[in-house]
Amino acid sequence: MRQILNKKLNIFQQVRELEGWYAVAFSATLVERMLPNYVLFCEATEFADPAQYRNSLNAIWEWLAVPKAKINFAAQLEKVEDAVPDASDFDNYGVYPAIDMAMSLSATILLIQGEDPQGAVVVSKLSQGGVEAFIEAITDEEVNDLDIKQHPLMQWEVDTQQELLLLLSKCAKNAESCKQLKQLATAEGMSNIGIAI
Repeated sequence: MRQILNKKLNIFQQVRELEGWYAVAFSATLVERMLPNYVLFCEATEFADPAQYRNSLNAIWEWLAVPKAKINFAAQLEKVEDAVPDASDFDNYGVYPAIDMAMSLSATILLIQGEDPQGAVVVSKLSQGGVEAFIEAITDEEVNDLDIKQHPLMQWEVDTQQELLLLLSKCAKNAESCKQLKQLATAEGMSNIGIAI
């Protein structure tokens, strides 16, 4: 039990130490895993065109792969913020993972702009928190911390973030690394809460 807890704390500490390109790459990979949650929500509710979020995330990947790429992230941030759903407007659970995704995308752009140096930690916590909330939502009886930590979705989330940190500790800042990171995000064909991509 303590080991699992330490594992989780350890991740946030490691993420906090990531800087620059590596912090953005970490965030982009987790956002890639969360994007299907937003897409499904938009398709189910006709809330917004999810293509905008795909485009913004593509712009982040481009910035990572081509350091000299000229991208107007202020404009991207505005587009992202214009398409964040308001939980009080929907009685559909899907709004919460969609909001987590939107906030994570914003945090990643703010990280690139140097406005939120802890953006990667924000994304790490939103991704894990989203999994935790989803486990609570799909479980009929009351769940405690240990139940959540032992749930296969949470174990997969923690393992994925650890695998990502390990990959980043060994990779170069280039387009090839971006391909590997994207592959890590989509390898299982599911979002962080198990929605098919």
